[in-house]
Amino acid sequence: MGRQMTMGVVVGNRGFFPGHLATSGRLEMIAALEAAGIKAIVLTPEETAHGAVETYEDAKKCAALFKKHASEIDGIIITLPNFGEERGLADALRLANLQVPVLIQATPDHAGKMGIAFRRDSFCGKMSICNNLKQYGIPYSLTTLHTEAPDSTEFKSDLQWFAAVCRIVRGLRNVRFGAIGARPTAFNTVRYSEKLLERSGITVETLDLSEVMGRIEKSKDNDDAVQAKLAAIKKYIPIGDTPEAALMKMAKLGAVIDGWMAASELTVSAVQCWTSIEEYLGIVPCTVMSMMSEQLIPSACEVDILGTLSMYALTLASETPSALLDWNNNYGDNPDKAVCFHCSNLPKHFFREGVKMDYQLIIAGTVGKENAHGTLDGTVKAGDMSFARFSTDDFQGQITGYVGQGRFTDDPLQTFGGAGVVEIPHMQKLLRYICENGFEHHVAANFASVAGPVYEAANNYLGWKMHRHE
Repeated sequence: MGRQMTMGVVVGNRGFFPGHLATSGRLEMIAALEAAGIKAIVLTPEETAHGAVETYEDAKKCAALFKKHASEIDGIIITLPNFGEERGLADALRLANLQVPVLIQATPDHAGKMGIAFRRDSFCGKMSICNNLKQYGIPYSLTTLHTEAPDSTEFKSDLQWFAAVCRIVRGLRNVRFGAIGARPTAFNTVRYSEKLLERSGITVETLDLSEVMGRIEKSKDNDDAVQAKLAAIKKYIPIGDTPEAALMKMAKLGAVIDGWMAASELTVSAVQCWTSIEEYLGIVPCTVMSMMSEQLIPSACEVDILGTLSMYALTLASETPSALLDWNNNYGDNPDKAVCFHCSNLPKHFFREGVKMDYQLIIAGTVGKENAHGTLDGTVKAGDMSFARFSTDDFQGQITGYVGQGRFTDDPLQTFGGAGVVEIPHMQKLLRYICENGFEHHVAANFASVAGPVYEAANNYLGWKMHRHE
């Protein structure tokens, strides 16, 4: 995230249609991508007629260009300014073999320009290229409308959607997760299959909690990394009455996790809690985890690796922080509302004003207040949100998941930790789906409307069995 996106562009052309449409269509697509801040990799008119792909020779040139830039290209856009030659377009993708998302765009005809000089027939040609890609076994995505001009509002929106799909697919392929500690005994719900994740290119590296404690014990209060983390914690959130000794423990924990993740080249993490860290280190890890999630490197509690995966997919789509919450309580008698809660490690991006550091009331009853400092306490702000949950189905040998959208409301809520009221249309239908299919009680949330690209990336390109709640 943060890097400029790059799209490979394949311009379609069929010889007995007006060639000037291919010339202008190529320039229109490049302009649309540049306006969106996206770099285009595309043949030039010097390399092929109109910079388009029609023949097998053109397809080979296009494939060679894409292979040269394979490490840069996030996705491919096939643009049809006229009917297009479906064989050449499909061959270009097959020969390049980039395994990235593909978007098919067709430019509409003008009702007043249906003569031979300006007739496009891309409406028809789009069906032909889809047919060929289906024959070739190449997955692809479609624009909202069957035909959309590159400079249209509809295509601008679809381009944002497709860019999110590409970020998710790139981000989840060959990603490395860090599992810090063992799954808490009481949480059978967070069991998962590392082998199924590995099949999708997701690796899990583990770090025993004893190693974390040992490295913390060996660290010094004046270590540069510890002092830097301590300053970052104090800057991140009002610390309230949190003792300095607890803050120093958080700083050392954060420095150890940062160092391990950097050395192991890990992207995201999940951390053991309940109640080993509290009993043997004397803090909760919530603030340290919240800071990571705020920096777009999600961290989930209870070693919920699939929860972290769910958070990360939403973060890749929106480029904003995600949180892991419990589907926790009903809200009065409204069937479409519920309380989402954690105790909490939510990124501060999720809170209204007034969030502060506090101690964890639930765990304090077991380990004592003095060992439970470090949670974020506040109310989740109102706004549109997306939710997602992935799981590994060991019996079917596949990764599954669900996504949807709703909103956090301004409804009053008297509780502790990090909590908010969420409203989701037909929520009872969603809850029944979760229970009938044995999904976990944890769900990832994000303040953006990105259920669409998450579903498309996971279902169409990663091959996961997905459900989209409507």
